[in-house]
Amino acid sequence: MAKKVLFCATVDYHFQAFHLPYMKWFQEQGWEVHVAASGKLELPYTDKKFDIPFRRSPFKLGNIDVYAKLKSIIDDNNYELVHCHTPMGGVLARLAARGARRRGTRVLYTAHGFHFCKGAPLLNWLVYYPIEKMLSRYTDRLITINEEDHRLAVERRFKAGRVDRVHGVGVDLERFRPLGDQARQEARAKLGYAPDDFLMFYAAEFNRNKNQQWLIRALALAGSDAPRARLLLAGEGELKEACANLARELGVERQVEFLGYRSDIAELLPLCDAAVASSLREGLPVNIMEAMACGLPVIATENRGHSELIADGLSGYVIRGLDERQCAERIAQLSQSRALRERMGRESRDRMRHYSLERVGVELTGIYAHYFLEGGDETKSKYSGAYI
Repeated sequence: MAKKVLFCATVDYHFQAFHLPYMKWFQEQGWEVHVAASGKLELPYTDKKFDIPFRRSPFKLGNIDVYAKLKSIIDDNNYELVHCHTPMGGVLARLAARGARRRGTRVLYTAHGFHFCKGAPLLNWLVYYPIEKMLSRYTDRLITINEEDHRLAVERRFKAGRVDRVHGVGVDLERFRPLGDQARQEARAKLGYAPDDFLMFYAAEFNRNKNQQWLIRALALAGSDAPRARLLLAGEGELKEACANLARELGVERQVEFLGYRSDIAELLPLCDAAVASSLREGLPVNIMEAMACGLPVIATENRGHSELIADGLSGYVIRGLDERQCAERIAQLSQSRALRERMGRESRDRMRHYSLERVGVELTGIYAHYFLEGGDETKSKYSGAYI
């Protein structure tokens, strides 16, 4: 009988976006792959999918039913491994798997960015920190994706069997890569952009954390110092209309484009001159890794994820203290110097080799192999480098 692994997260598109390569890897090793998440997506590399109505808030009573359903699924299927993701997916799956752990199931949790971190609101520390520390005792392997979270879990003595760090979820350097100058200019022209337009790109949900209003205000401050600057904002969300209104109020509506949901990010990024990011909190943002893989310099707010990826002054600029005027100055500086953009872009691309899909695949499959593949050290060595 095939071994079984359960991947669990709040929503199913989390797996479509980040984890298909690892689900594929398990199937290739002869495992049966199950997924528990909210949503109706038909995921590849999935033998069985459970649509479970997770609520994102820990205070929603509906999560009691989610817990009961998860516990029944885990108890009935005798999984060798449960790997959970996202805050509520991690909370409920680890609680539901307590009995299974006593029977030999191993439980892994990937923290894609603790809600408590340097600069986080006190409420986050009061609510999320004790929950995560308590649940760490039901975790065989706690996997962090940035150095700050890894250091915090170790220094605060989280009780997981082991705390590891991997380099994010991996960026595909073959899919996200720079485009030759002629092809780039031809593609820009087809979309109506002039050769001297300075295109800045940001893909994110319009919400308070992503903070797109900050970018719009910085663009307005740049003014005549960056007259050809255009801000391309991809995504949907509850604050999209408010951002459009702000652009009109500040007189930059012609410089801000709202692209909506896009499935062609890999084609759009190489056409741009820089990436920008304004979020208040990030674990290790994939949108920035994809932009850097395409050879773009980045202007971003200071947080643990941005600061880990961007070498300030080398591959872009990290703006401290939400200083809109400094952001405006950096926009002007990059817009005025193609040589600076190209130098920083090369550094961006080079830094992403540490965060490549191949490297992260080796790191993760090495972790999986440590616990779940038979054959001792020889097998662990074989499979820890077997990804892709």
